[in-house]
Amino acid sequence: MNENITKRNELLATKVIRGLESRNMTGYYAATKEEALAKALELIPEGSSIAMGGAMSAHEIGLVEALKTGNYNFIDRDKATNAEEKRAAMLAAYDADFFLSSTNAMTEDGELVNIDGNSNRVSAICQGPKKVLFIVGMNKVCSDLDGAMKRARNVAAPINAQRFGLATPCAKTGACMDCKSPDTICCQFLITRFSRHKDRIHVILVNDDLGF
Repeated sequence: MNENITKRNELLATKVIRGLESRNMTGYYAATKEEALAKALELIPEGSSIAMGGAMSAHEIGLVEALKTGNYNFIDRDKATNAEEKRAAMLAAYDADFFLSSTNAMTEDGELVNIDGNSNRVSAICQGPKKVLFIVGMNKVCSDLDGAMKRARNVAAPINAQRFGLATPCAKTGACMDCKSPDTICCQFLITRFSRHKDRIHVILVNDDLGF
């Protein structure tokens, strides 16, 4: 990555981490994907039970593969062969030691914004797993909450709708149409502005463009 962008990201990450700390959450900055992976594995003890939402960023830094092949109890809902097994995996996530996620957007002051369809991801962020670990590319950081909401609705949601092959207006237009389509993935909006439980939410900011 361009050194000027890297310097800007480093300075911005310092501000974001201060914002997270003011909200009882812990932030870290990784200059590379490799550093992000090392930090994540440092935070997750071997033997831990781990679940996740659809966190593409965790895949992109190699974390999911490392956890699946390492000495961890990875709750893999993708291995479910029917609806009952998938539901069981989703429910098991609420009692996991760690829940992996990314975020659709976040503010420079440390607020996290997430939109969900099935809502298993946002509900686990709120309650259940002992710890939540976010992997966040610096491309997700927005100046304020309004910008973060717009990014989540007009960037992340349309791309994910297209990725899942959904018949939503945003999948066709590339922008939020505030729809009530049966396929809508904008069912629940979660703004995480504070963590009541210190040391539960951890955010690794990565000097890269990750996810959507």
